[in-house]
Amino acid sequence: MNPCPDDFFLDVHCSQSHHHGEMICGDVFLSRRVREEGRTIMVLSDGMGSGVKANVLATLTASMALNFTIGRKDVRQTAEIIMKTLPVCSTRRISYSTFSIIDIDDDGLTSIVEYDNPRCLVLRGTTVFDPGWEVVELAIEGHQGGKVLHVCAFQACKDDRIIFWSDGIVQAGMGSRALPFGWGRQGAVEGVLRLVTGDPYAASARLSRKMVALAIRYDGGQPKDDTSCGVIYLREPRKLLLVSGPPFDEKNDLDFALQVQQFKGKKIVAGGTTAEIIARELALRFDAGMEVTDPELPPVSVVEGIDLVTEGILTLGKALRMLESNTDSDISGNGPAHLMVKMLLESDHIHVVVGTRINMAHQDPTLPVELEMRRTLLRRMAKLLEDRYLKQVQLSFL
Repeated sequence: MNPCPDDFFLDVHCSQSHHHGEMICGDVFLSRRVREEGRTIMVLSDGMGSGVKANVLATLTASMALNFTIGRKDVRQTAEIIMKTLPVCSTRRISYSTFSIIDIDDDGLTSIVEYDNPRCLVLRGTTVFDPGWEVVELAIEGHQGGKVLHVCAFQACKDDRIIFWSDGIVQAGMGSRALPFGWGRQGAVEGVLRLVTGDPYAASARLSRKMVALAIRYDGGQPKDDTSCGVIYLREPRKLLLVSGPPFDEKNDLDFALQVQQFKGKKIVAGGTTAEIIARELALRFDAGMEVTDPELPPVSVVEGIDLVTEGILTLGKALRMLESNTDSDISGNGPAHLMVKMLLESDHIHVVVGTRINMAHQDPTLPVELEMRRTLLRRMAKLLEDRYLKQVQLSFL
């Protein structure tokens, strides 16, 4: 029987920063939702060194680990195949990549396998939880000394967090006067506890970004290693409604506006005409924005009861590009697309509603390019949110 029966959503995010002077991160994070089995699998791999070579080796490791875990291959076999496949340093006689594998099913049963990454942290609320680690020793031909895996299996509950990281986190500050031996795992744990205590409901994206930012600060603003921090948060689902475009039939304007008003969760309206219809039908205050926070986009407007009101196609396009780039630096701004992406990443169940009315003021009705652009953008965004960010997305057309 499941001792933690409450429904939860897996809020997953991994923030990364590459070694100073490199153009690519040598840490690789991959995730996959196996819907038919009700499983979600996350892998973080750290390639030895930095730059392109480290990234290629970490990508190979993470890909193998992910695929073998999906196929439920034994952890010993998984580790042995990975270690035999990767090249071994001629001097150090060790494999070039580490890995952490986290496999969580929809009932909360969680298994973790780690090889040479700093031990991950499991929090139950704001308390450190011991999941019962076990050591699995391996004997790999061609490798000096026995190789060790750390494994555990436990029943996760709502409000649990799993924080996993590369050594760029725990070694941050090494060689400095303040932290000559680095931040250390215990320092990183204390850092997480301070952040969670101060912001108990922080989304995974926010917590992971703050941890990476702290590590970079301890390194004097120039990361001395590839730095990654992933967070898995089992939480009450956060709902968001994203609406763009008015409904096809004007007779449905009132029902459409009421649907937006009655939605239980945060709301984004992308499109001036769409926002005007909602304000008109519900007699809400509508204020056109004047403050330009992004020179590429029209400013944010205000409609009473709506969390974010932006222009349509341009803002959606930029938000999609930011989601595709998947870099935290791209969403640190305060422009309309930045705000949209932050809300999307901090939500779990996302309902995207696409209006299909042709804007006669801007469009030749025989060439509804704007309509097709909106449909295409939002379809791509929905797929990206599902596949890469593990969101639950419902897409509908009016």
